[in-house]
Amino acid sequence: TDSDSVSSESDRLQVDAFGQSFDNPVGVAAGFDKNAELPIILGALGFGHVEVGGVTAVSQPGNVRPRMFRLVDDEALINRMGLNNDGADVIGERLSNRRHNIDHCGPIGVNIALSESTPIHEAPSDYQYTYKQIAAEADYVAVNVSCPNSEGMQELQQRDSLSRIMDALTTAGAETLLVKLAPELSDGAIEDVIDLVEIFDLDGVITTNTTTERPESLDSTEQIERGGLSGAPIEDQATKLVQFVAKRTDVPIIGVGGVSNAAGAYAKIRAGASLVQLYTGLVYQGPTLARDINTGLLELLEADGFDSVESAIGADL
Repeated sequence: TDSDSVSSESDRLQVDAFGQSFDNPVGVAAGFDKNAELPIILGALGFGHVEVGGVTAVSQPGNVRPRMFRLVDDEALINRMGLNNDGADVIGERLSNRRHNIDHCGPIGVNIALSESTPIHEAPSDYQYTYKQIAAEADYVAVNVSCPNSEGMQELQQRDSLSRIMDALTTAGAETLLVKLAPELSDGAIEDVIDLVEIFDLDGVITTNTTTERPESLDSTEQIERGGLSGAPIEDQATKLVQFVAKRTDVPIIGVGGVSNAAGAYAKIRAGASLVQLYTGLVYQGPTLARDINTGLLELLEADGFDSVESAIGADL
């Protein structure tokens, strides 16, 4: 019957990662639903999970406008939003209120980041405060130390800084912690982060954030704008980074960067990603994108003889 084929389809797309069950591997990346206002709507559009945030300990307005630029010819965005959000207290409460009204919108991850007003040496207590406000409502917590638009963020990716932040979070009883990498990190720096994943028994790695680099291939005049580049131009680099990380760790990876169709999502899954996320693709492809990708994934799995997404993870390693 139709209902049997639908249920078998959905079973084939299901992924289990860091103690959560995802109906499908396609999620919304942090930065889209900064204030946790849209999980129900995004779930209804077919996304298997939503990562809300970045959330900071205190509310902040972000950078002055204009701060988001479309590079239409390149199917890319440059943003220097600067982590504008309502702050951990408000967002924690909003998630708590929503949670009681949600039957099912998939797991909700919360991306936490450093408040603009907090000095780098106070980062551990700042992250810890934010964590405590949102912990009860988060299915996983992504520690963002890679936002290119916030002062001093790059320093947080150094081994000692990141180690102190993770120490503060695990001391606070943090469970289901993931770390989000920047694409500019050297191989050695990525290996340092992977060491910390082992040391602190972290649950996953998100690769990758937006990039401050500008590939030669860009055509749009907006490429001169300051900020993080996302979308099609970073897709191949992001997929290679998934593979680099997957070869060095056994924890689940969320692959982000340039996903805008089923083939791109599938490439990241085969490279070792358990889940994928997108943001820019939604801007250019529109609201049917999650469903389109999931339909396409089923066809690609079928063509390659995989019975599920899970059996295709890391096929190219």
